Amino acid sequence: MDSRKISLLRAEELERDALPYEAAKKEIVRGNSPVFKDRYMAQKERVLRFLGATEDDWDDWRWQLRNRIEDEELLGEVLGLTDGEKRSIARVAEHYRWAITPYYLALIDPQNPQDPIKRMAVPQALELDLDELGCEDPMDEEHTNPAGTITRRYPDRLIINVTNSCAMFCRHCQRRRRIGECDQDAGALLLNESIEYIRAHTELRDILITGGDPLTLRSGYLDDLLSRVREIPHVEIIRLGTRTPVTMPQRITPGLIDILKQHQPIFLNTQFNHPQEMTYESIGALKRLADAGVPVGNQMVLLEGVNNDKYVVRLLNQELLKARARPYYIFHAKQVIGTTHFRTSVDDGIEIMEHLRGHTSGMAIPTYIINAPGGLGKIPILPQYIQHMDDDTVTLRTWEGKIVQFPNKPKHPADNA
Repeated sequence: MDSRKISLLRAEELERDALPYEAAKKEIVRGNSPVFKDRYMAQKERVLRFLGATEDDWDDWRWQLRNRIEDEELLGEVLGLTDGEKRSIARVAEHYRWAITPYYLALIDPQNPQDPIKRMAVPQALELDLDELGCEDPMDEEHTNPAGTITRRYPDRLIINVTNSCAMFCRHCQRRRRIGECDQDAGALLLNESIEYIRAHTELRDILITGGDPLTLRSGYLDDLLSRVREIPHVEIIRLGTRTPVTMPQRITPGLIDILKQHQPIFLNTQFNHPQEMTYESIGALKRLADAGVPVGNQMVLLEGVNNDKYVVRLLNQELLKARARPYYIFHAKQVIGTTHFRTSVDDGIEIMEHLRGHTSGMAIPTYIINAPGGLGKIPILPQYIQHMDDDTVTLRTWEGKIVQFPNKPKHPADNA
C-alpha cells in the first residue's frame, strides 16, 4: 500500500475519533455563544431593574462589589426560587457567608435546576451535611504561618493572604473558615510583618498574593503592596491569585492594567471552571491582561455536577487558549467541611487526563493535582503510561492504548570497546 493511502486511512481513523466530541460540545453551554448572550442580556436587564441601576453602574467594578446579592428574598425574585430553596439558603447563611455579584448572577439560567453557575454560587442545604473526612483547614494553613499573614509550604516561595474579601464567595471555597461575617483586609502590622519576613529570607524568589481575592482591594492599596514586594531584591516574580476575571471581569480596568505593568514580571492565576463562564466580558478581561504582558494561568477545580466531564473540560481548556489563558492545574477538590457534595472520585480526574492527552494540543492539558493533607504540597496525578521498565527497555502505552517499546539507557560506541 502506498504512503498516501496509508496516510488517508489514518486520517479517516482520526476523524472518526473526533466525532463524539464534536457532537458533545454542541450540547455544552458556552458563555460566548449567541444563544447564551441573548439569555444573559435579558437576565442582566432583569437584575438591573431589581437593583435600580444603569449600564454605567454595571460596568463599574466598585458598584458590582458594593451590590453583591446577599439576601435570599432578592435572589429568589431574580432566579424564581421556591420557598424551600430560600429557607435552605437562610439556614446555610447561619453558618457560612454567601454573596454573588450582579454580573455572575446574570450568568445563571433560572430554567435549569442543574445550572453549573448556580451550583457554584447559590448555597444549598447539602452544605450543612458534615462528614468525618472534612475539616475546616485541610491544608493546615494555621501551622504553616511563620509570620504575618504568610502561608509557607515550599523552600523558594510563599503566599501572602491580604484579605478575606471576594467578589463572590464560591460554595466550594477552600478557605471558607476565613470569610467571617464582613470584609476585612490585612492590617498594617500583619502586612509589615509579612514583608519583613520575605526581606529576611533571601531564598524566597516567588511571592503569591491571594486571600480572599487581592483584586477586591483598592487600587492604591494594591499598588503600594506590589511596590513593597517588588523592591525586595531577591523577589523574582509576583503572582496574583484571583477569580475576578470570572466573577467580576469589570475589575480588569485600564487603571489596574497600568499598575500591573509597573511591577513586572507579574503572573495572574484565575479559576474558570466551566465554559459557561467564558463570556464576552470575561474573555475581554483576559485579552486586556494578555495585551499588557501579564501571563494568565487557569486553575480549575474538579467539581461534581459542574465539570467532572471530559468533554466539558476539553472545551473549557480550548476556549481558554483562544483567550490566551493557559490551562495550568486541575485541582482535586479539597476535603473542606460543607463541600462534600462537590467531591468527585480520583478516577474522574484520571479519566479526564486520559481523554485530553492526544485528543487536544499539549498546551490545553493542565496538570492534575491532589493537595496532600496537612499542607505537605501538591502531588501530580497522571494516568499510567509506563507498563514496564528494566535496564534496557521501557514498555509504554500511547494515548490510543497501543503498546510500544523504547530503549531505556542509551548505547554509546565506547560501551562496546
